[in-house]
Amino acid sequence: MRKPFIGGNWKMNTDSAGAVDLAKGLTQKCDSMLDRVDVAVCPPFVYLAAVREALGSSAIGLGAQDMYFEPKGAFTGEISCQMLKDVGCSYVIIGHSERRHVIGETDELLNKKLIAAIDAGLLPIFCVGELLEQRKAEKTGQVVKEQIEKGMAGISVEKAKTITIAYEPVWAIGTGVNATPGQAQEVHLMIRQLLASMYNDSFAEQLRIQYGGSANAANAAELMAQADVDGLLVGGASLKVNDFAVIVEAAAKAKSQV
Repeated sequence: MRKPFIGGNWKMNTDSAGAVDLAKGLTQKCDSMLDRVDVAVCPPFVYLAAVREALGSSAIGLGAQDMYFEPKGAFTGEISCQMLKDVGCSYVIIGHSERRHVIGETDELLNKKLIAAIDAGLLPIFCVGELLEQRKAEKTGQVVKEQIEKGMAGISVEKAKTITIAYEPVWAIGTGVNATPGQAQEVHLMIRQLLASMYNDSFAEQLRIQYGGSANAANAAELMAQADVDGLLVGGASLKVNDFAVIVEAAAKAKSQV
């Protein structure tokens, strides 16, 4: 059975003291559940080292919200994989919708980032998802398929095993409107079937697929009850210790009852 995986994407939020308090609070609330669910938090770059220290001996993983594919050089403002590892990161988010649609990152760029992250020993959380107009035009499958095929191009099955895919319908991120559990399950199953065709059935059954898009304490249990939803990538609710702990608990309970 796939172990559930809950990720917290703090985005451009918190300050140094707040980030440390949040991390310490999560260790107190979540550590007893980490045998049943994997948990990672992704603070802003400037707070990564402080959060790593605040997590202490906790098994909560540390992740970054982005990285650049070159190992070093004249790339002002960018962060390399080795820099992330140097401050204790295990995970990195790649291709979040805000990177795609606000910053303008392309599938080709994200493919380079995925390959670089894997080769550096980081565990990528690779985000895919459709815009509202694409959903209304019934192009969800087409859009997600293209994002995965282009994003994972040239990545062998062994290397692809390090990836977690996060399906995030763009129209549901930060809007308070989330996909129904049925809609989430439908796309997650489609993604799993696509991965089976790209690689093989065994790989597709092993790879974890998170749902992201206004996931919160109130809907976590219902989302996690879906057969192909293996975790959640949480935005706003990850900034509240109690809410995030409820989500982690919901994931642990949902999959332990399967």
